[in-house]
Amino acid sequence: MKLETLEKLEIIEPDNLKMYRKQFEESAYILKALANETRLCVIMQLSRGYEMTVSQLREGADCEQSLLSHHLTDMRAKGILHCRRDGRNNYYSLKDKRITNVLKCLMKCD
Repeated sequence: MKLETLEKLEIIEPDNLKMYRKQFEESAYILKALANETRLCVIMQLSRGYEMTVSQLREGADCEQSLLSHHLTDMRAKGILHCRRDGRNNYYSLKDKRITNVLKCLMKCD
């Protein structure tokens, strides 16, 4: 799915909406998965492109570790994050790079 600005999108006639149904479903799924301040903060930190531990993410997210772990587990289950274990640490990174585009789009909105 390629994200475009609304200015570039053509007006979709009602008869043609069925063609876009799959894209709408994927978009809704992504937006639901991100609809939380802590999750958006995690995505912002990981959008730099490198892995981060729970401790590193917690510093930026400013929340309890248990709450952050809950969000990380859920985002992993939804296919947004990748987790790699090394010793005692879990290293998180973005699995779906489209998420960064969504966040950039949201941050530019007035």
